Amino acid sequence: MSQPTDQARQALGSRLREMRQDAGLTGRELAMRAGWRPPKVSKLEHGQQNPSEDDIRTWCRVCDAEDQIPELIATVRAIEAQYLEWRRQMRGGQRRVQSVLRTEDLSTRLYRIFEPFHIPGFLQTREYARVIMARSAQFYDAPNDLEAAVAARLGRQTILRMGDRRFHIVVAEQALYTRVGGSEVMHGQLVHLLNEIAALSRLRFGVVPRPADYELGPHAGYWIFDARLVMTETVTAGLNITQPREVAMYERHFDGIAELAVYGQAAVDLIRTATEDL
Repeated sequence: MSQPTDQARQALGSRLREMRQDAGLTGRELAMRAGWRPPKVSKLEHGQQNPSEDDIRTWCRVCDAEDQIPELIATVRAIEAQYLEWRRQMRGGQRRVQSVLRTEDLSTRLYRIFEPFHIPGFLQTREYARVIMARSAQFYDAPNDLEAAVAARLGRQTILRMGDRRFHIVVAEQALYTRVGGSEVMHGQLVHLLNEIAALSRLRFGVVPRPADYELGPHAGYWIFDARLVMTETVTAGLNITQPREVAMYERHFDGIAELAVYGQAAVDLIRTATEDL
């Protein structure tokens, strides 16, 4: 299990222990009333065992805290879905990954996206996307479905012009300089970015200048889908975060990043400078 998942499971165990203590029960007493062996209570409280949804219902019933069942079950489901090992995901090819993301697109109305090092997929050119995805496929030994995967990523961009969706995208200035492909690929990407900013009325695009004083580091990029899901990536895994309190922390982080960004003509000027620097 990943470290973030371990931490989430341990945090859940701490909440269960607090509930038991608030109910005035020892671990042995809770186990007896639940019809469990005592070691199970200890394992759940120390995050050594994943509770099932029935375990949560039983725990809450014994502790007279049935009003907490929905939130705790949501937490259990979030832990189960939180860690997605990339190599396993990639076995089906990158096109499949894009298809899963497309499903999320269709149910989302507000996107908040922060990328510190690259241009987000919604705003990538075909050439830029091909380089990014080719490198990813090579690193993870993914099946060779590059052209289909690139087409699927570009197909997701149609969401930018569908319905009443809104997009707030912020990149660090470094994303304008991170070399993806040769100068021609980068020039085409930056020009495309300028055109999209001008054309998309529901897109708010910001750039965090390099001298900005980050209160918290930029860390990895992430996508916030409405207020229900955050997707972020590490080298080895993708994290799907759905716990409301954790999503709220990402929203708070994004708000801080967004305050550092410049928009409108100031953002355009930074992109044009990066283009000239090529």
